[in-house]
Amino acid sequence: MAVKNVTIYDIAEEAGVSPATVSRVLTGSANVRQDKKSRIEELIQKYNFKPSAVARSLTDTRRKLIGIIATDVRNVFYADLYVACEIAADQLGYTVLLLNSFGIREMEKKQLDKLVEQRVDAVIHLGGAADDVVTNQDYADHLNKVTGSIPVITTGKLDGTDCYRVQIDAVRAMDILLEHLVANGNHRIALAGGRYDVVSTRVKYDRFMEKAGEYRLDVRPEYTDNWGSYNIFAGQQTMDRMFENLQKEKLPVPEAVIAINDQTAAGVIRSIENHGYRIPEDISVVSYDNVDIAKVIEPNITSVDYDFDHFGKIIIETAIAAMDGKKIDRQQYIEPTLIIRRSSDYHRE
Repeated sequence: MAVKNVTIYDIAEEAGVSPATVSRVLTGSANVRQDKKSRIEELIQKYNFKPSAVARSLTDTRRKLIGIIATDVRNVFYADLYVACEIAADQLGYTVLLLNSFGIREMEKKQLDKLVEQRVDAVIHLGGAADDVVTNQDYADHLNKVTGSIPVITTGKLDGTDCYRVQIDAVRAMDILLEHLVANGNHRIALAGGRYDVVSTRVKYDRFMEKAGEYRLDVRPEYTDNWGSYNIFAGQQTMDRMFENLQKEKLPVPEAVIAINDQTAAGVIRSIENHGYRIPEDISVVSYDNVDIAKVIEPNITSVDYDFDHFGKIIIETAIAAMDGKKIDRQQYIEPTLIIRRSSDYHRE
């Protein structure tokens, strides 16, 4: 005899999945992971559950709402990527809900809970905990309570969680910058900005060190270990310290500087010019992200481009495919391209 009070939402909560997933099992409309499908089918049998026509409708269980947790949209990279996600979502009939975590883990946990309460259909994680080289175990455990019922897509890694990853190919991003600089005769190349505990920065740093021997670069801590942050002011400070350390050790200035992003590069350029050097004749400057500042500062900055429109579209399409229970790659890479401008357009003899 049927238990009259049991609803599709009760089945979903007990199975640890979304109502949409229960509906997919009931209708057979899309693939559902076998472990989830088995749990749902056991509960359907246990309660002799007979869904109504409304409950059988997959669309009726969707709010068409995607939650986005960003570390800070005042950072142009996250602002541009968020806007690309919002446009892509709108084109596919979805609305996005943005929350800024400011990189605070406890806030990110609360925001995850809030998005679950709002019954979002998926969560997109931009930066913050997703950028940690070593994923915080407490945060991973908290996130896994969400991934059982709502798909989570991240641009970072979040080890130990059941997330979908849509990541920039940071190895290739470093490779194309090195190929360009070495082809222009640069072998004394410095790195500027970023933090070693941020996974994308670590990957780029490690790749640089890996390729340094192949390209016979002049590798010294004074050139490579110039950590800072990701903004203009930090970029200038980092480059000022580099000049100070090079003078102290009586080392020549670099022939080229790879800045961790375009904002950092703008600060690096200011420092180089303040010290009386020309760009690119004395020192070339290149960076990552290809946001607007790279196109308007003088000299215009050579930068690695990620095609934010495409990037955001892939993130949203991945979220919707995961909602539909489709079989998709757990890890996808965004292929970077290099936009060459005046800041590095100079060949050394």
